[in-house]
Amino acid sequence: MALRRPRHLLSVTDLTPAELEALLRQADVLKKDRTTHAQDLQGKALAFYTEKASTRTRLSFQAAIEQLGGHFMDMAGSQLGAGKEDARDSAQMVGLYADFLAARVFRHGLLEELAQHARIPVINALSDVEHPCQALADLQTILAHKGPQATVAYVGDGNNVCASLALACSMLGMRVRVATPKGFELDAGIVKKCGGFGDFVKASHDPMQAVDGADVVYTDVWVSMGDEKEKDTRLRAFNGFQVDAALMKHAKKDAVFMHCLPAHKGLEVSRDVIEGRQSVVLDQAENRLHAQKALLMFLQGASKTKQA
Repeated sequence: MALRRPRHLLSVTDLTPAELEALLRQADVLKKDRTTHAQDLQGKALAFYTEKASTRTRLSFQAAIEQLGGHFMDMAGSQLGAGKEDARDSAQMVGLYADFLAARVFRHGLLEELAQHARIPVINALSDVEHPCQALADLQTILAHKGPQATVAYVGDGNNVCASLALACSMLGMRVRVATPKGFELDAGIVKKCGGFGDFVKASHDPMQAVDGADVVYTDVWVSMGDEKEKDTRLRAFNGFQVDAALMKHAKKDAVFMHCLPAHKGLEVSRDVIEGRQSVVLDQAENRLHAQKALLMFLQGASKTKQA
């Protein structure tokens, strides 16, 4: 009996290093040529479910599927969102209408439940553990501007963005230095997973140490959605971790600045840095589109019907 065995992307490590490299090469092809693959996913549909406000993630996924000839299905107001239908039933139901399910959630466990029961690829469009789609665009940006030998400095919260970035860089052998305040370190489990690819991640509580001689300086917001109750505590803890012109001087002269956006200008990054000549945040944001197009094509090809 033939059964659908989908490939999911809940973590960037659901790809092998070779698959990751191939996907990024395809993303570059798609960035340069928007016409050749315009019908590759003709007739396919992407269902998009979100529990968090979304700009780049939603728009880039919608543009991605439509530019490949498919359709976007917004699950806003769905029974899953209302908490009236469990993950098993929702996953099985969505698979009757769509060919992909991208979900942006608070709890990573929900993604795992959806993937357990879905017969279509489930994509982590952000969870409290990882943000793998952001990491794909990040790597595409880093490779384009600084090449495969880049040293990446991440300054700020050891959050989901930091986790996927560290994992993805480790998979490709890139050095990553993470500087966080005490109590906001990169999760120990993520550090262990990074170590499985080699000794590429160095952690500290010193932003200048992390940035020293770096090719890329990356930061993210200090107060993410869901952390609003901790705002005052976080602002005190992150004092001294702003990426400003003074900190950027410790990086290489031609270093680039990255941020996954949206940014709180004047907090984690100064306005002159994010709006300055070293900033590549718009290229990084654009690459969400191309990386996700490549991802959808990969998952479609990898999720062939197999013999049970």
